[in-house]
Amino acid sequence: MEEPIGVKEAAQVPRQRAESLLEAAVRYAEERHWEVCPGTWLEPAGSGRRCSCGDDGCAAPGGHPVGDDWAGGATGSGAAARRMWSRQPDAAVLLPTGRAFDAVDVPESAGFLALARLERMSLPLGPVTRTPDRRMQFFVLPGAAAKTEDLARRAGWNAPAIGLRGVGEGAYVVAPPTRIGGAGAVQWARCPTTANRWLPEVEELIGPLAYACGRVAADARDGLS
Repeated sequence: MEEPIGVKEAAQVPRQRAESLLEAAVRYAEERHWEVCPGTWLEPAGSGRRCSCGDDGCAAPGGHPVGDDWAGGATGSGAAARRMWSRQPDAAVLLPTGRAFDAVDVPESAGFLALARLERMSLPLGPVTRTPDRRMQFFVLPGAAAKTEDLARRAGWNAPAIGLRGVGEGAYVVAPPTRIGGAGAVQWARCPTTANRWLPEVEELIGPLAYACGRVAADARDGLS
């Protein structure tokens, strides 16, 4: 029997590590050898807070790059990361993709469904993030983004139509514990551990991920009909 959409008991979000953005950035660089880059941050504005970019209509307040040349400022050095976040402790932690890893981005409901299936099938799994806008990013080996749509098509799915996309060279994921506006903080749905240091190939995950996205999309269409 298939697990019902929205039931997350089989894929609970783990307890999040209590640490500052500086501590997280240094840990990612030193422990995972991921490059990190400081992004924008939230600053006081009247009775609330707004993005440091100054755009009142910012789509991701406190959770995006500072400028177009942001990728050139990324570092894999823990010492350099400490200096960067010491200057601006509230800066978002951005992880450039296409370097140590790519990511497959899916709707949150599909992500939880896929997690349950992947774990039940004992398939390899890397770290997975969960964002306040209800998306999840599954970390996979670099090069995945360029072939994600084709792999999904071969499996019988239209990736854009089901909300599945690859995130690769020139892009980034926002890392925990970055807060995005008033929506909350990015979390780990599956934390980086010694057990998932070696990332899976996208080919190993695309079937369960595409199936989960397709099922969620179909349920959404049925609910509107």
